[in-house]
Amino acid sequence: MNSNVAALNTLQTLVVIGNGMVGHHCVEQLIERGALGRYQLHVFSEEPVRAYDRVHLSEYFTGRDAESLALSDAALYQTPGVTLHLGVPVLEIDRARRQVITAQGSVAYDTLVLATGSYPFVPDIDGAEGDSRLVYRTLEDLDAIRRAASNARRGVVVGGGLLGLEAANALKSLGLEAHVVEFAPRLMPVQLDELGGLALKSQIERLGVGVHLSRATQSISAGEQYRYRMNFANEESLETDLIVFSAGIRAQDALARQCALHIGPRGGVVIDDRCLSSDPHIYAIGECASWNGSLFGLVAPGYQMARSVAAQLCNQDAEPFIGADMSTKLKLLGVDVGSIGDAHAHTPGARSFQFIDEASASYRRLVVDATGKQVLGAVLVGDNSYYDTLLQYAQNGIALPAEPASLILPSSTGAPTLGPGALPESAMVCSCHNVSKGAICSAIDGGCSDLAQLKTQTKACTGCGGCAGLLKQVFEHELIARGVSVDKSLCEHFAFTRQELYALVRVEGLHSFEELLARHGRGHTGCDVCKPAVGSILASCWNQPIMDASLVPLQDTNDTFMANMQKNGTYSVVPRIAGGEISAEKLIVIGQVAKKYELYTKITGGQRIDLFGAQLHQLPQIWGELIEAGFETGHAYGKSTRTVKSCVGSTWCRYGVQDSVAMALVIEDRYKGLRAPHKLKFAVSGCTRECAEAQSKDVGVIATEKGWNLYLCGNGGMRPRHAELFATDLDDATLIRYIDRFLMFYIRTADKLQRTSVWRESLEGGLDYLKQVIIDDSLGLGEELESQMQLVVDRYECEWANALKDPDKLKRFRTFVNDERPDPSIHFVEERGQRRPIMAAELNLIPVTEELA
Repeated sequence: MNSNVAALNTLQTLVVIGNGMVGHHCVEQLIERGALGRYQLHVFSEEPVRAYDRVHLSEYFTGRDAESLALSDAALYQTPGVTLHLGVPVLEIDRARRQVITAQGSVAYDTLVLATGSYPFVPDIDGAEGDSRLVYRTLEDLDAIRRAASNARRGVVVGGGLLGLEAANALKSLGLEAHVVEFAPRLMPVQLDELGGLALKSQIERLGVGVHLSRATQSISAGEQYRYRMNFANEESLETDLIVFSAGIRAQDALARQCALHIGPRGGVVIDDRCLSSDPHIYAIGECASWNGSLFGLVAPGYQMARSVAAQLCNQDAEPFIGADMSTKLKLLGVDVGSIGDAHAHTPGARSFQFIDEASASYRRLVVDATGKQVLGAVLVGDNSYYDTLLQYAQNGIALPAEPASLILPSSTGAPTLGPGALPESAMVCSCHNVSKGAICSAIDGGCSDLAQLKTQTKACTGCGGCAGLLKQVFEHELIARGVSVDKSLCEHFAFTRQELYALVRVEGLHSFEELLARHGRGHTGCDVCKPAVGSILASCWNQPIMDASLVPLQDTNDTFMANMQKNGTYSVVPRIAGGEISAEKLIVIGQVAKKYELYTKITGGQRIDLFGAQLHQLPQIWGELIEAGFETGHAYGKSTRTVKSCVGSTWCRYGVQDSVAMALVIEDRYKGLRAPHKLKFAVSGCTRECAEAQSKDVGVIATEKGWNLYLCGNGGMRPRHAELFATDLDDATLIRYIDRFLMFYIRTADKLQRTSVWRESLEGGLDYLKQVIIDDSLGLGEELESQMQLVVDRYECEWANALKDPDKLKRFRTFVNDERPDPSIHFVEERGQRRPIMAAELNLIPVTEELA
């Protein structure tokens, strides 16, 4: 290489220093925009491999190599006019001669783009060297960590930010006991508030990672049981075999300093809105750039800068860079973390709503403006399903609902959702690549009808991947709006609908998630979508105890402990009271149990007595006493048969024409424990006066003088719907036969988490079609559906009775593994003559001012 090369060519020479994610994106944009008709492009990289995905760097320890992490095919850098210099660091920039100087020579430039990124900050600590001075930034760094881990038992990460937690995950994947040491009093102090940090700490500690906050490492010396001892300022210490520093990043601005470009107050090359430095021939993009005194450590702002510079260099309209949204959605050590906008409520007049679930260590905070009409920010720990909706509210100025807190309440409370149809065309779906809803619509109108093709065409979801869920929703919504059928795959692991998976499980006799995944799925672990869906299918087909070791990982939160988790960290106990009928002896037992364990009691609309306030370790004791008295689990925690409500019927009521209580007992005894896509509620009324409200239930039965009228597919809740009259004047046997067929046909064909009312509305042919299938047996499935139901009935076993017989299953019901004491964070207050448990810092949905927050 020499400075005369460019002079021999009529093309200008454009040099990009840095081949990280942002530098690579700039090269991609230049090529796509036709820059090679104007420039000869030289790209310099310190690393020996071409640009790779640093967002998913930790996957390098789980089998991915540099090639699979690469951001493009090698062919991109073999394009005529592009020269990639791998493993060739730039040593100097000569601005006067416009040359970049390397150990292999120099290259003259007409325009230079600095994309040098950042470097990991390592505090000046006495004794930090060798395996006690590792960093987590490049593939070479990861190779060094892997070598150090080969003879290690314990590893410590210094730094509890985003990269620090990624590094801890890497150590854990290498089989080490992992610890995180953080100088600040909370994890991820930039993104999370105090309560969010505490929730994240709790989640990570549950995963077996030690967390040490407010610790400043003063020195590193030889250890006694491990190789090193970290000595902290508070005279405490921690021994370890290796130390990974992830205490923050610093802009890699050494070249800029060497050539005397203006440097920002926190480091970084000072740039204007065009990403130009103080030299009109030099641009800076990504983590090495300082705009308005700010540095941007996320990939999305770097991509914005790269697009702007590429457009300018190709004489195209360019969006000025005027800062960036630093909202992030992450999964750290398997824990969801989200931060949106003004997460710390710094805006004057800002108000907050907070939801805390200490039992599951999840936390949500919604920050709104002083008027309560605009979302300013949010913090999420433990559940990012709220993220996309909150981000769209914040970014597009969408008016808040009358109760803003409903946006962060659990979905069972009826929180409003923001469907893709409500988003404006300007709504940003993918912030990494600046892809709006309008751009997605344009791609569809241009003929794009495949999600993979859409990603390739628009680049959406090819950055951090956090927009995957919203992208799929918008894409499918727009296809359907245009009359195009869409792929209904359950998730990325199964290219089947729930209905198809049910058929595979049933026909092939599969009894485990692992069997189904191996035969018909992709990947090795599954996800939060397919696991509970398959768990429900297996239960509906084979009715095995859900606490069996192979089935527990598939269950939703409530099923995991066979109790409904309440917002204050306690659980409810709901024994079955079939048909609402209960003896005096059993009433006394419930009263005794409630008094002994100081539980709050409530008679429900489903004619049961719910007991609230039980702590985790008390559940086996409480259920032991209830089962001894003849009670069974009421399955209030499951997507299953809940209640069969009844009036007193002809036995007592002067209007009753049939014994509604007896029929309710028959129905509840038959279908108790039946698992379904969603919860099921029944009712039996003894006459047309309808005291049991049967016409609002999934299955409603109303007595007539000739038998029973059957109503189907009603429900209350968020979408109230009256059940429809399905058949009239049925005898007992025919009634049960039709219910058997109906329930099994619903279980067989409904989508995941689809209630009978929604399923009924989706049936082509409506009620008439359902009558043909159930009554006329038009599909020839009648006997098969009945026999499937009989199998479930025959295999019924009270889930709590089963768990109480198994010491291994009972191990799950411990608040602390090494301590028998109850949860110290739960306290009680008197309320209307009963004790109600509260958390020590109960802030659920309490608006707080900025000062209080």
